[in-house]
Amino acid sequence: MASEFKKMAFWRAVIAEFLAMIMFVFISIGAALGFNFPIQEKTNETAAGRTQDIVKVSLAFGLSIATMAQSVGHISGAHLNPAVTLGCLLSCQISILKAVLYIIAQCLGAVVATAILSAITSNLPGNTLGLNGLSNGVTAGQGLGVEIMVTFQLVLCVVAVTDRRRRDVSGSVPLAIGLSVALGHLIAIDYTGCGMNPARSFGSAVVAKNFQYHWIFWVGPMIGGAAAAIIYDFILAPRTSDLTDRLKVWTNGQVEEYELDGEDARMEMKPK
Repeated sequence: MASEFKKMAFWRAVIAEFLAMIMFVFISIGAALGFNFPIQEKTNETAAGRTQDIVKVSLAFGLSIATMAQSVGHISGAHLNPAVTLGCLLSCQISILKAVLYIIAQCLGAVVATAILSAITSNLPGNTLGLNGLSNGVTAGQGLGVEIMVTFQLVLCVVAVTDRRRRDVSGSVPLAIGLSVALGHLIAIDYTGCGMNPARSFGSAVVAKNFQYHWIFWVGPMIGGAAAAIIYDFILAPRTSDLTDRLKVWTNGQVEEYELDGEDARMEMKPK
């Protein structure tokens, strides 16, 4: 673990997560806040207000993730989400140290981006800065269930399309992940505002100074992300790695290229 800490590639990856998170949150939450600024009609002096466009917001979240994944994926893996980082940790793609620093960088990046948006949209009355919450009629338990489900499908998509054993993946992996993010927002915005990303929710809560029901947007995505990684790794596409191998990966953070092991296409995971 100490040797990984000393590598420049390690810190470049952490910085990439921080910077990409700033851009992701700025673009996505900025798109969600934009409807508050009315369009000035040419025919009169009054401004026509607009209602929130869920499709626009969902696409902004999805396309921004896809863009950042294409931009920094080769540097950090472009997790940009603590739930994704937890899933990658449980599937032995990264070390514990890298996972912790990724989550810290993601949270800090979200706070910085939300603070920038707060300054840009400072004249909006009652500006919640994309704060997640429960819609009328949605209980805490129901909101938790929504967050678990939408994050489950996201992390399942991530671990599946990035599985190096597969030879059938065609098209753009970043776009597939981005579409999964957009899909989650299309489903969950009406219920919880769609957290699906604890760091994103954390940035809004910190700057807006409102932590009501905030626990839902950590517990739900983390459960969903962990469940997706465990089910994929041990049920859907099991790997032939024992606990000793996994512990070495979690401490060293270095994994050899995965190779097919026999006809059942299992993966032998060996730390360098």
